[in-house]
Amino acid sequence: MQDNPAVPEAEPAENASARGSVADAVNGNWVDRLAPEWSRPYLRLSRADRPIGTWLLLIPCWWGLALAILYDQSPRWSDLWLIVACALGAFLMRGAGCTWNDITDRDIDGSVERTRSRPIPSGQVSVRGALVWMCIQALLAFLILLTFNAAAIRIGVLALLPVAIYPFAKRFTWWPQVFLGLAFNWGALMIWVAHTGSLAAPAVVLYLAGIAWTLFYDTIYAHQDTEDDALIGVKSTARLFAEKSPQWLRRFLMATVGLMGLAVIFAALPNASGLALAIALIGPWAMGWHMTWQLRGFDANDAGKCLRLFRVNRDTGMIPLVFFAASLLA
Repeated sequence: MQDNPAVPEAEPAENASARGSVADAVNGNWVDRLAPEWSRPYLRLSRADRPIGTWLLLIPCWWGLALAILYDQSPRWSDLWLIVACALGAFLMRGAGCTWNDITDRDIDGSVERTRSRPIPSGQVSVRGALVWMCIQALLAFLILLTFNAAAIRIGVLALLPVAIYPFAKRFTWWPQVFLGLAFNWGALMIWVAHTGSLAAPAVVLYLAGIAWTLFYDTIYAHQDTEDDALIGVKSTARLFAEKSPQWLRRFLMATVGLMGLAVIFAALPNASGLALAIALIGPWAMGWHMTWQLRGFDANDAGKCLRLFRVNRDTGMIPLVFFAASLLA
């Protein structure tokens, strides 16, 4: 693999602001090109022009469903709806969460070069309009949640707690990425319960693996803003680790692979075949190699490379999913 993934560059902040675009959006994204002009500020508020976050919220849901099916060896037609519902819900809840994040961070975002072109600090959307938009997205996501079983609905509602806390975490802890991990991987628990009806150890261990993965990719992402964050007093693991970031990223890599491997073993042992277990275990191993490649290309002082590495984590997360799905056929 190349050191520089072929991901389109984000444009300079001053150019983005002049067009209404957001500085770290991909050039030529569908929102800027195809969305009706009136809708663009709201879609930008939801990060629809930067889909990587939706993928990072969605993939743990699909992990959870695949391992739940491996666990009980009982695929159902309703699982097809769970796959679609995860995708729709991830898009809507990521949008609602990002809108909430931008409401709470509107003063901070105006002081950071990369974020000052976002819709609220740039004046494209009012705080009141953002609140209404957030509620619309959350309500639509809740309607989807109501199609799940009662236990999954309860777990889904609890997800609002880490989502609500996360934007404030960087004000009181050096580890806000932990709170992001708690929120972004909650779907692994919820979808496991939506399929099986109850929570079990493999889902919890998978959830912990997802949190470790989030610490890995979001520490890389946070290195884009370390100078601005230091000036305004915002905390992050990137600032905390500083020059020791590669060592910490390696630890998160090992935790991700180890915990995901345990989750696979716990899910497969009750009912799956030895071949299915072997195939599923290739997933975390292959994911680890992809994370190792990222680590080799990591440069804390190159903001553009940090953004590119962050974006390739969609592929990182899809790698084990391929093997989990294959194991269901064994």
